[in-house]
Amino acid sequence: MARILFTDIAIFDGSGAPPFPGEVLVEGNRIRVVARGFEQIARHGAEIVEGRGATLMPGMVEAHAHLSWSSAFDRVVMDKDLPPEEHLLITARNARITLDHGFTSAYSAGSLGMRFEVALRNEIDGGWLPGPRLKASSMERAPNQAFGIPKGHDAEHGRGPDAMRDFIKSCAAMGIDSVKLLLSGDDNFTPNGSQDITYAEDEVRAAGEAAREHGVWLACHAQAAEAVKLGLRHGFRVLYHCSYADDAALDGLEAKKAEIFVAPAIGLAYAAIHADPSFGLPDALVARGHKIMGLQKALVPELRRRGVRVLPGGDYGFPHNPIGRNARDLELFVTELGYTPAEALMAATKWGGEIMGMGGELGLVKEGWLADLLLVKGDPTADVRLLQDRANLLMIMKDGAYHKRPPLTAAA
Repeated sequence: MARILFTDIAIFDGSGAPPFPGEVLVEGNRIRVVARGFEQIARHGAEIVEGRGATLMPGMVEAHAHLSWSSAFDRVVMDKDLPPEEHLLITARNARITLDHGFTSAYSAGSLGMRFEVALRNEIDGGWLPGPRLKASSMERAPNQAFGIPKGHDAEHGRGPDAMRDFIKSCAAMGIDSVKLLLSGDDNFTPNGSQDITYAEDEVRAAGEAAREHGVWLACHAQAAEAVKLGLRHGFRVLYHCSYADDAALDGLEAKKAEIFVAPAIGLAYAAIHADPSFGLPDALVARGHKIMGLQKALVPELRRRGVRVLPGGDYGFPHNPIGRNARDLELFVTELGYTPAEALMAATKWGGEIMGMGGELGLVKEGWLADLLLVKGDPTADVRLLQDRANLLMIMKDGAYHKRPPLTAAA
């Protein structure tokens, strides 16, 4: 079993506590020993990684992943109707890019192909393709054809409780981890669409019952307050956006804070506001970005005060908001939402492990936990912007194996 010892490092353990000097020993795919201060770990048979004061921290978790959204930081794809063959290859490439940027896990918020992410997850888990740990999603189901889904990839969208049960059952049979429903529309789809409730109560109730029966999670796009309440009533685990949550919705989120996660996706709003003019974004889209940013700047601090787990994840994959820029969300949590850097990092690591359903073994630098680790040049608890520069990621480890090897290693 391989032994890798990290020495001369600061350790940010993911708990939100300040970094501390120490050493960490990885054996196989687990963290075996965490030493503090001047305590030294036995070096016999270990590969030594000299940190030279760099920070060892847990790998980050993208809580609102769209790996099949086609644009990445180095390759903007404007075509919205890609053939499935090309589309799946781009999706696999985006998985590697996500891992390249320090996100060792990704919770999908919707796919553009029903089995894209199931196939990708299985290839990653088998060691055949590089990519993050992935919770695979269905397409984003809506009562009519889902927004943004090429028609050739789309499934049937029957109405009524029985159709919903059949859809959830079929997703479970495919091996999908999380089914995404659009419980509200969005102003990007239609004017004032964010206030449109898309499904009837009996349909959402049927989805919740079927999800529990077949062992899959539910996630929802929920802009309107009533959509948030609908999701809470019927067992949705991840609620995206929640921009228009009213007092009753806030109370409901707080009441279920041990069971649910919120990912507001402010990265997309920020990207619209600051988009390069060459993208030619409509004025209405930019205006919506300003409006959503204002709503979230009021909403998220209140959710934080109430103890709701709010996670970074910003709808990356659009041409003006490409995959690879994901770590910018941590900066926005600090500059726009009032988090400290350590709190933003905890949301992306400790709470990230929890949204992945692996809260007892993922997201902390802790003995016995999985070795998904980053070695970062500098102190991200002083400046989270460090994580936006790949050059500062000196090492990326997933499941105890290097995705990016550190520069300074030696045999014991």
